[in-house]
Amino acid sequence: MAQHVAGRAQPVVSAQRPGQAGPPPQTTAGLALPDLVALVVGSMIGSGIFALPSQMAGSAAPGPLLIGWTITGLGMLMLAFVFQTLARRKPDIDGGVYGYARAGFGEYIGFTSAWGYWISAWVGNVAYLVLLMSTLGYWFGGFEGGTTVSAVVGASVLLWFVHALTLSGVRNAALANVVVTVAKVIPILTFIAIAAVGFDAGLFTADFWGDSAGMGGTMDQVENMMLVTVWVFIGIEGAAVYSQRARDRRDVGVASVVGFLGVLALLLAVNLLSYGLMAQADVAGLSDPSMAALLENEVGSWGAGFISAGLVVSLLGALIAWVLLAVEILRLPALDRVVPRALSHENRQGAPASALWLTNLCAQALLLWTLVNENTYTDLVYLATSLILLPYLWSAAYQVKLAATGETYESGRGRSRDLAIGAVALAYAVWLVYAGGWQYVLVAGLFYLVGTGLFVWARRENGERIFTRAELGVAAVVAGLAVAAVVGLAQGFVTV
Repeated sequence: MAQHVAGRAQPVVSAQRPGQAGPPPQTTAGLALPDLVALVVGSMIGSGIFALPSQMAGSAAPGPLLIGWTITGLGMLMLAFVFQTLARRKPDIDGGVYGYARAGFGEYIGFTSAWGYWISAWVGNVAYLVLLMSTLGYWFGGFEGGTTVSAVVGASVLLWFVHALTLSGVRNAALANVVVTVAKVIPILTFIAIAAVGFDAGLFTADFWGDSAGMGGTMDQVENMMLVTVWVFIGIEGAAVYSQRARDRRDVGVASVVGFLGVLALLLAVNLLSYGLMAQADVAGLSDPSMAALLENEVGSWGAGFISAGLVVSLLGALIAWVLLAVEILRLPALDRVVPRALSHENRQGAPASALWLTNLCAQALLLWTLVNENTYTDLVYLATSLILLPYLWSAAYQVKLAATGETYESGRGRSRDLAIGAVALAYAVWLVYAGGWQYVLVAGLFYLVGTGLFVWARRENGERIFTRAELGVAAVVAGLAVAAVVGLAQGFVTV
């Protein structure tokens, strides 16, 4: 990539990979700032915000909730600043969480970051499809629960429709995502407006610190609610992942911060206002999507139908956004020969066809598996969340490394600030990995070990050394986690 200079960055001058015949496509018709913002917002707003009222009410009273949102908001804002800073200081690095991990810590760490992110993306898509079909059960009885035969058939049809849309060109899919993102924000804004009118301050302050709710002390409640927030913020890195296709590299950082702040405002409004509509215990007992039940309580039955329709649109938009992210995070490592080069193949419309087919075939297989699995949506959400946390950690660690070593800080300006931001983001990412639970870390190791075969294939394909000494140590840790996961699954102490 070109060095970052005043004016528009030239996004393809030195992006050529080893063995690549020429620069990547999209030299002029890249994604503009609204497309990138929509990618961030579209990937962050999926199902979480519609279930947020009951999930939070079951975790914390308003006082601890405000403390938790302050901590979470600060941590995620620091991550947004990390993606903004790295996009500005390292405009030559493509792929966001993958590219930063690879540049900072080597080929194999870069691979694990991309691989974990890719699996998280399509596993999350299956979770979206299950919930989408379950929501359609509001109108069509055969879809109730989201894992009936009818629901799986419907989900499969929708999956392959999005597949065909993406094959027609990334630009077409991105445009569709912009339209759907705007459409799905409308029901949320409607809920906020009605909730603001009906807000009862007495309900909000009735048990402000949860003394009589039986949910533990203040910090226990803070920890409980922060675990819920992990899922609703996933997608903050969307613009960074698509940095190579951005029309102007400077837009990547802007989109990350603007998208995050917009979604944070919506989340806070929905969550806090819900405590003033019904008693906390009643909100906690609502079935999902709890936002629909709250609006029904305020305006009647049409409110539930309106929010349910909004959730369907939201899930469709999230599905489009995450299919785009999944194929991009697989295409870029293929260009770098970190995974087999066949996965970098693009069709005549510039769509990463090979990566797209692999992604959606895996999603289809998991959809079929949901026919025989209980508690599917929750399990898929937790698995998708756990697999995306390490890519966040590596990105924050890379900013800390740059600031600590002084690379790109020749003038010294901003170095201390960026080191502090990176350190806070890194500490928050480490906490997220810890809070996610050790069982999911073990299962993540199992996924990484399975994927390592592709890494070995790619290295041999190019006649390169497979592991450095440090990478061999990392691979050994991955293998150990995988063995522990297999033993745990066999003996029942790992139940993911």
